[in-house]
Amino acid sequence: MSPTPKTVSELAAHVGGRLFGDGDISINRVASLDSAGEGEIAYVEEGKPFAAAASSKASCVITPVGTDVKVPCRIEVKNPKLAFALMAELLHPRKQRQPEIHRTAVISPAAKIGNDVFIGAFVCIGENSIVGDRTQLRAGAKIGDNVSVGNDCVIHPNVFLEDGVTVGSGVILHAGVVIGADGFGYVRGEMSYHKFPQIGTVIIEDDVELGANTCVDRGALGRTRIGRGTKIDNMVHVGHNCDIGERVVIAAQTGISGSVIIEDDCVIGGQVGFGDHVRVLSGAIIGSKAGILPGKIVRPGVWWGIPIQPLEEYKRLNAHISRLPRVRQELKELTERVKILEAQLSKDEE
Repeated sequence: MSPTPKTVSELAAHVGGRLFGDGDISINRVASLDSAGEGEIAYVEEGKPFAAAASSKASCVITPVGTDVKVPCRIEVKNPKLAFALMAELLHPRKQRQPEIHRTAVISPAAKIGNDVFIGAFVCIGENSIVGDRTQLRAGAKIGDNVSVGNDCVIHPNVFLEDGVTVGSGVILHAGVVIGADGFGYVRGEMSYHKFPQIGTVIIEDDVELGANTCVDRGALGRTRIGRGTKIDNMVHVGHNCDIGERVVIAAQTGISGSVIIEDDCVIGGQVGFGDHVRVLSGAIIGSKAGILPGKIVRPGVWWGIPIQPLEEYKRLNAHISRLPRVRQELKELTERVKILEAQLSKDEE
């Protein structure tokens, strides 16, 4: 990502911020408050120590509205972290590769390749597949038969898009992603397991980003869907026939069993385990390492624990659990005292 310098006034206009200071200062890159230097911009959030901003060597600092931070140049915005991210997109645009089809690529004559496409070394594209304009297929990517990939996608090395899947526009698939492998579905016979048909598809909508080594299984008979704008971290498994809504974020190592529905705008922490046929309603937040039993409906709110429970209940339970060693010791002492009292009472009766 080669920096693209901008003036402070250009950056302020880009995020709709209010500028205080010299708008002609040139900014080359974003940086953290403690490491920023000349030509760099940093940010400070509400509730953070503003003294760090005052002592920063950044050429400009993004601050919350109404904050009197003593710096030579600042931009006031409602959400400094968001403004910082938007500026980073402008200063550090995604690397664009020149259109090219590498000589080692294997492309079916029946495939349709759009304009200004980059196809790297050892890429394979199957029959009747479509690759949209300005999409990048990097080294070793494998596109099966009857696959559709939209415009402006980045398919990183060694991504596998199996037969019949659909990928929208603006999608980023990081290295090792597998879309459309068979789901885990078997039927028990008398002496063995028989594979249930895995003949459905996967639909990845626009502006989705999937982290490295994430797997999304095809539907058994229908579809598996990842909704528009959803972001999934590394090493997440999405089982067959799942329906994940729009703008969902899922952290690393989460495992989602088959036929789970996660509605729009949910937040899922890392290492969460979903039983099959769970439904997570829009706006729910599930903390890391939580476990959701099969068939459960998770309503809006913050949830944690195994099995999941409202956060306040989880915190109370944890507080009780932390007291168990002391309660055990107290119980032991009480038991000894009762024995002594019983012995004394027995002696008195004699």
